[in-house]
Amino acid sequence: MIALPHARRLAPALWCLCLICAIGGALLLNGYYAFVIGQIALLVIAGIGLNILIGLSGQFSFGHAAFYAIGAYTVAICTSRGWLSFWLAWPLGVGLATVIGGLLALPALRVKGPYLAMVTIAFGLIVEQTLIEAESLTGGQSGILQIAPLSIGGMMLGDRAMAIVAILVAALVMAAYARLSRNAWGAAMRAVRDCDHAAASIGIAPTHVRIVAFMASAACTALAGGLSAPLNSFVTPQSFSLSFSILLVLVVVIGGAGARSGPVLGAVVIGLLPEILSSFEAYRVLAYGVLVLLVLWLAPSGIAGLLHVRQQPASPDTEAAPLDALLADRPRAALHGRALSIHFGGVRAIDALNIDILAGAVTALIGPNGAGKSTVINMLSGFYRPDEGGRTLGDAALAPGRAFLTARAGIARTYQSSALFDSMSVTDNIVLARRKGRLGQLLAGAIGDRADAAAQAHALLRACGYTGSPDITAGALAHVDRRLVEIARALATDPDILLLDEPAAGLSQGEKRMLGTLLRRIAAAGIGVALVEHDMGLVMGAADQVVVLQTGQLIATGTPAQVQADPLVRRAYLGERSIRQSPPPTEKGGEPALGAYAIHAGYGTVDVLHGIDIEVRPGESVALLGANGTGKSTLMRILSGLMTVKDGHLRMEGRQINDWSAMARVRAGLVLVPEGRQVFPELSVRDNLRLGAYTCPAGVADRMAQIFARFPRLAAMGDRRAGLLSGGEQQMLAVGRALMANPRILLLDEPSLGLSPQATSDLFDQLEAIRDEGMAMLIVDQMADLALSLSSRAYLLNQGRISKKGSARAIVASGDLDKEYLLGSQPG
Repeated sequence: MIALPHARRLAPALWCLCLICAIGGALLLNGYYAFVIGQIALLVIAGIGLNILIGLSGQFSFGHAAFYAIGAYTVAICTSRGWLSFWLAWPLGVGLATVIGGLLALPALRVKGPYLAMVTIAFGLIVEQTLIEAESLTGGQSGILQIAPLSIGGMMLGDRAMAIVAILVAALVMAAYARLSRNAWGAAMRAVRDCDHAAASIGIAPTHVRIVAFMASAACTALAGGLSAPLNSFVTPQSFSLSFSILLVLVVVIGGAGARSGPVLGAVVIGLLPEILSSFEAYRVLAYGVLVLLVLWLAPSGIAGLLHVRQQPASPDTEAAPLDALLADRPRAALHGRALSIHFGGVRAIDALNIDILAGAVTALIGPNGAGKSTVINMLSGFYRPDEGGRTLGDAALAPGRAFLTARAGIARTYQSSALFDSMSVTDNIVLARRKGRLGQLLAGAIGDRADAAAQAHALLRACGYTGSPDITAGALAHVDRRLVEIARALATDPDILLLDEPAAGLSQGEKRMLGTLLRRIAAAGIGVALVEHDMGLVMGAADQVVVLQTGQLIATGTPAQVQADPLVRRAYLGERSIRQSPPPTEKGGEPALGAYAIHAGYGTVDVLHGIDIEVRPGESVALLGANGTGKSTLMRILSGLMTVKDGHLRMEGRQINDWSAMARVRAGLVLVPEGRQVFPELSVRDNLRLGAYTCPAGVADRMAQIFARFPRLAAMGDRRAGLLSGGEQQMLAVGRALMANPRILLLDEPSLGLSPQATSDLFDQLEAIRDEGMAMLIVDQMADLALSLSSRAYLLNQGRISKKGSARAIVASGDLDKEYLLGSQPG
């Protein structure tokens, strides 16, 4: 493999050699092969245009033959009727296609994936049919024949000269694409492709970027189409059918989407293949299909991917500097939310919330699951438009919605799941964020042309604690490095306010200590930090003030010590013991019905569970408790078969079930009632229940009657769509659906989440009856007192480990619940 510095020096020479060979071939080979070379050059131009769309911005189009046709027919009509010369008609066609491309992008970008492809296919068919029907202008089915060749200074060009013109134009378009792919616009297109909401959070307008990509793509394709008219000397509607659009997509896919050399390699293959298979005309389509399958199998990133020279990550070359020395020395404004309210369907997620994020301070936003914390972050950052209320940054009112404008105003954010631009280097993530949405001219210089921009990016990364290579692709980073780079990228926008949504998720205790120190340093630099976090140790150790939410309403605010002592906060996290007065049941004996031993599990490189041991005995109800983010739902997913373990053993009634699928576990009698209910909203109540009996269809009618007897409110709604039920009714349906599978062990993940006190009480009355009938249950619930009142034993989780286990009575009496939920393990 060629070393990267040598490869960079050789690349221009290789491209010049290819250009000379192409021109030499057009001059030295016979006229027919000169024509073939010209056709390949046109495919290169059109392929580059489509590569802007597919490779850079991640949008697929199967209607680009229409833009090719617009360019070709504009030239053909204007020149054949004597209205304009080729040199005026050609740019006219390109301009017309560019405008139409922008107009098409507006409705097309409202849909994604296959729907976007369908819109472009429809557009292509409309253009093709219009060319057929407008016979007086386009010649109809017969098209326009005997189009004059190119002329320069009154001298007509022959086939060889026109092929050379096509080659030179392809070279110029290739150079323009290389410039675009390296500059801020190309980086913005890749950023929007990788993660559009993260792009918006650094000031990039995703819709604007996609429209520009669509217009540039249409322009390049029309450029090739306009040149094809005199090169072929005729145009017909059949030449621009859906099959030609698919051919252009193959040029990009086979060559390598996103690679600068991809369209050239793909055009050469697609252009020469008909010549190679000239004796097998009937099998040409089959050959294309086989070729695509081979390329996708052997080289998923195309032929260019096989030739790609991998960059060796550079060693860190920047010493860590004080964070405040890298940020602008200016006064920062506070963020105020006033009377913020938002509804989702019939649910009032946030109700008249007043919140202040002060400059130079860390404000923690906490609350149980479903309290609305992430919703508040989304409203403050402009990703959600509140139904009522508004935001101000200092004295300036912020427009509702339009997250990229909020980011430009001075509010940066990170996400629960780190959202980097994975196809870009760490440095480019930071350098692009520094532009804050200001992308400059479309063909401006490369994003990294200014060495000081990269140096400042490296310094900011080091100041945030990132010690890896700045040149590595962001998608290859470890979890903790992704968190640090994401924070550095947010700080690169020089914000007034930094919003962090669960930044400590998946971090070790040492990494959380480092994060806590970083948050204090950010606040010391004058930036206001708003922190949504489940780790109470980090919150209480880093926050200046704590805001507590419950079901979308503010219930407490103050210093960490004041919040810890507030009885309303304790009830929000642990429940109200007075709701249920029945004493906890006694412990059961016998062999475990379900056991998990030495369980280690996580997501990717992030370990969540560390050596978990739990048991549930027949007919026993066990509570699995702990603060948010400690791994409770992860363990439920592992037990139910929705997630695999990295290490450890799962046993059910004496049999090891590690390798059993989720369906096999349901058949054996282990059934999960998932968090958030997850009913099938478009199906009726009866159909939801029938699906619950999928693994045991015998006796469905009798079991459904038992469910309706247990939950009378469902009986009157059997034909109603599940999506129209209230939260409590949906939770009853979720439990009923699980019971339809004839379980012997029931896993209940947050059954009280989002329910009113009365609905919660009614539900737990039924769960108590189910327990008394001999059902074994493992319960995870944010209302710890409710789960304990139903259980004989309990396990407390902290940071993915069992911190305490014992009888429910002992857990209640120990006072450990308050410590685990409201204090946590402080990272120091």
